[in-house]
Amino acid sequence: MLFDIRTIVGALLGVYGIILIITSYAYDPAVQQAKTGGVNINLWSGLAMLAVGVCFLAWVRLSPPRD
Repeated sequence: MLFDIRTIVGALLGVYGIILIITSYAYDPAVQQAKTGGVNINLWSGLAMLAVGVCFLAWVRLSPPRD
């Protein structure tokens, strides 16, 4: 189960999502929103990536690979 591609993809998306969420709070949100038309893109893309990563990891737990 550790080397299933869904585990690797889910973990990577989760880590990148957490990094983007931290980045959204570390930098000045006003500067970011000025660049993107009033949207904190790091926060929203981080949340989306984290959600997809959790879905991948849940998929592995609910449907384990068959040998």
